[in-house]
Amino acid sequence: MKEEHFHEFVKNYGDPAFGLSRKHSEEAVHYYLQKLCEDKFMELLLPKLEDNELEYLHNIIFTLLKNHISEDEYHKYFLKDGTHG
Repeated sequence: MKEEHFHEFVKNYGDPAFGLSRKHSEEAVHYYLQKLCEDKFMELLLPKLEDNELEYLHNIIFTLLKNHISEDEYHKYFLKDGTHG
C-alpha cells in the first residue's frame, strides 16, 4: 500500500525569502514547490505550458532526482511504493 502524499511545510511557513541565506533559500524553494504542485494549480498551469517548457520541467526534475537521490530513496520518499529500503 502506498503512503499518502501530503504537504505540511507550506501550512506553517511565512513569506519566502530566497537569497538571504542557504537556509532561507532552501525554505523558499520548499514553499514554492509545495504551492506549485497543488492539483488545482497544476490544472491551471500545465495546459498553458509550451511543449518545450513541459519537457524542460520534466528533464530538470528527473535530472535532480537522478543526481541527488538514491534508488532506495526514490522508491521510499518519492514514489512511496514500499518496494525498496
